[in-house]
Amino acid sequence: MEINSWMKKKLPAVVDRLEESILGGFDVESQVGLGLAGRQEIYEVLDDLLAVLFPGSYGKEKITRKEINFYVSDLLRHISLKIGRHIKEVFMYRCKKDKCSNCSCEQRAEEALMHLIESLPRIRAVLLDDIQAAFEGDPAAKYVDEIVLSYPCIEAIATYRIAHLLYELNVPIIPRILSERAHSRTGIDIHPGAKIGPRFFIDHGTGVVIGETTVIGNNVKIYQGVTLGALSPFDKDGKPRKGEKRHPDIEDDVIIYANATILGGETVIGKGAIIGGNTWITKSVPAGSQVYRTEK
Repeated sequence: MEINSWMKKKLPAVVDRLEESILGGFDVESQVGLGLAGRQEIYEVLDDLLAVLFPGSYGKEKITRKEINFYVSDLLRHISLKIGRHIKEVFMYRCKKDKCSNCSCEQRAEEALMHLIESLPRIRAVLLDDIQAAFEGDPAAKYVDEIVLSYPCIEAIATYRIAHLLYELNVPIIPRILSERAHSRTGIDIHPGAKIGPRFFIDHGTGVVIGETTVIGNNVKIYQGVTLGALSPFDKDGKPRKGEKRHPDIEDDVIIYANATILGGETVIGKGAIIGGNTWITKSVPAGSQVYRTEK
């Protein structure tokens, strides 16, 4: 069958089936939800937020010290207009899904936006601690600006700290979009729901996975390939239960070496412990312990 004949005879049936599937699934109305264009704009807003936090490293143009105030002010106004609209859209989308009728999506969106912008100085202060920990923890690092410009963990952690704040404000969808953009660019997968203290350093970074209910203390260092994952709890029908603690707690001053896997919501790695590479851990480790996998 030639292409013109196929398009007349066969294509309409394919279109009908796709239409039925699309209309029976998630919303496709352009005025509700994000869509691909909205996702791309959120990526652009993230780039602008990173440029506000580190103008000399993530900004698209060179600026002098005298221009910082104007540059940051102008960029934050631009960010507020763009991300504010999307925060409102995702609140409306979620309210529609949840059949909510007693909340003000616009007010919630405005409050979330203002809290995000007002929190940026605090986020930057924590990130400076993260960067200092990276400088102190990596003998190969010669300069601090080298870390900001070239270490993938800085983009991943900075994105996480922005996404986590929005997650804590119950902003739907956007935190995951932010974290997955960082994941695709750096190979570091940090769920925005995880709780991570300051002076956090991921060395090399590729293949790191940090799950939603993970809690990480202060001054923790992990290497590439580390998984802080779940021992998924299942209900009587064999489906994973949601809303439970599934991922481990990592206390202060812990070091976790490459490709270690630590699983379970009841698993606690005690303060100052050292976890060797290629280990598989599903039970708590006392403070100060050293756990290694040795070949026989």
